Amino acid sequence: MMITDDMLNKLERLSALKIPESKKEEFKAELGKIVGFVEILDELDLAGLEAEVSTIKQSARLREDEPVKSEVIKDILKHAPKTYETYFEVPKIIE
Repeated sequence: MMITDDMLNKLERLSALKIPESKKEEFKAELGKIVGFVEILDELDLAGLEAEVSTIKQSARLREDEPVKSEVIKDILKHAPKTYETYFEVPKIIE
């Protein structure tokens, strides 16, 4: 696929990028190579295949949502220089 000036200008607007005039031909060539590479996928014969949303054939096992008591707050706060109840205590910076 040949990338035209109009296509490049539209891409420039959509991406909110500013491509310098001196680099536009280089960008068109590189984008053309990328699109050409992706167009190779059109050659694949996908007749009879269904679209897949996952590579895993089995579904995820469901489990009950059970609360678990955690001591993570205490573990984290024991490393703090100063704490108040379950909070970090920091010096006042706004008067």
